[in-house]
Amino acid sequence: MMTPARAMRYLDLQEWRTSDPVRLSAAERGALRAALPPSELGIEPADGADGTYHLRPFSTVGALEVGGLSVLIRPKIDIPQTLSLACYASDLARFQRADFDFADADALPDILSLALSRHARRAFSRGLLHGYREEEDALHAVRGRVQFSEMIRRRFGAPPPVDVRYDEFTDDILENRLVKAAAARLAATRLRSRDARRGLGRIAATLDNVSLAEFRAKDPPQPRFDRLNEHYRGVVSLSRLILRLSAFESRRGTAARAAGFLINMNDLFQQFVTRALREALGASDTALRSDANLPRRLTLDESGRVSLKPDLTWWEGGVCRFVGDVKYKNAADGGIPNADLYQTLAYAAALGLPGGMLIYAKGEADAGEYAVRRVGKRLRVAALDLSGDLDAVLKRVKVLARAVAETRNEARREYARNMPAPAYLSPPTAAASMSSARR
Repeated sequence: MMTPARAMRYLDLQEWRTSDPVRLSAAERGALRAALPPSELGIEPADGADGTYHLRPFSTVGALEVGGLSVLIRPKIDIPQTLSLACYASDLARFQRADFDFADADALPDILSLALSRHARRAFSRGLLHGYREEEDALHAVRGRVQFSEMIRRRFGAPPPVDVRYDEFTDDILENRLVKAAAARLAATRLRSRDARRGLGRIAATLDNVSLAEFRAKDPPQPRFDRLNEHYRGVVSLSRLILRLSAFESRRGTAARAAGFLINMNDLFQQFVTRALREALGASDTALRSDANLPRRLTLDESGRVSLKPDLTWWEGGVCRFVGDVKYKNAADGGIPNADLYQTLAYAAALGLPGGMLIYAKGEADAGEYAVRRVGKRLRVAALDLSGDLDAVLKRVKVLARAVAETRNEARREYARNMPAPAYLSPPTAAASMSSARR
């Protein structure tokens, strides 16, 4: 006799907000802790009742299924806006907030499923995309190019079957495989929306002849777009995002099997600000660099034992002109954390800059400026408002870009003032003056 599947319990949480008391068994608590470490989810005992806990998510949002629990963590800026920023930050097709705004869905997997169904319907309305794929086979009739070397190696020149290589015109191509893989990842979760489940079913039926391929979640392949497949750009971009977000796996062994679609808002905010500033300033990725793309190792001390990795640096001819740190964190409750200011000051001092910039999401900190005693450095604090659609946010980034450019220009002027004057502009020495007087 089959044992009935245990019903899934649903927990709805809010980013950076402490939940009401939640009853958890020891197994459920252990599964949550194995899936989400203390830096991502706080679990504290509630007063007055054994086996109950307060849960406090930090900067990881999305949906997670683990240990009989279905956990939804809502971001402060809402899921549609988060997904719009994530697509832009990942250098995918531009999606506005409205592309993910569905009245009957508020869970991340459901919203992704509905959006994928909508974009797939648009792409498939022109007919399923086909393309040529190179095949190798042994056939009884010649097709394509005969591989004489293979015939000799394998069959010693014997009669058919004949080893051939040919181009097959098929729908089993990369674009359709990406869409099918993304739909399969979503279908493996417990979707709350009936429309979301139906939409994924239609995608599966349409792509029935397409292979279900496995892709590396961190870097799914990118098709090359042209006039023949341009109408697939939206659905392929969304599929690649879904595959990336589904990269979550339990990071502490296999005791608690977990699956979900999670977004680290700290990483997302840094990636978004970096890409948007590059676009607004017309700077390349070798000029305005992220912490993963520094031209050389930076250290605070002369012995090189204290490494530094600022989020943003702007380089010109091998000289750093700007340093900044991007922060998405709950800073508003207690103002700017001292540690953030100390960190930015260390970056500016190590790079020989007159100051640096802290960039927060608006609502986490207010804009301001700090003049540091004795060392003569200024630390600027900027706040980027993430509300509204993508175009509105990018307009605000342009204002931020002007502040970044002005900070860079101050560093230029400081550098010019401290440069030694060329020899032909240096004041004459006393000996040279006496020699000139004799003449």
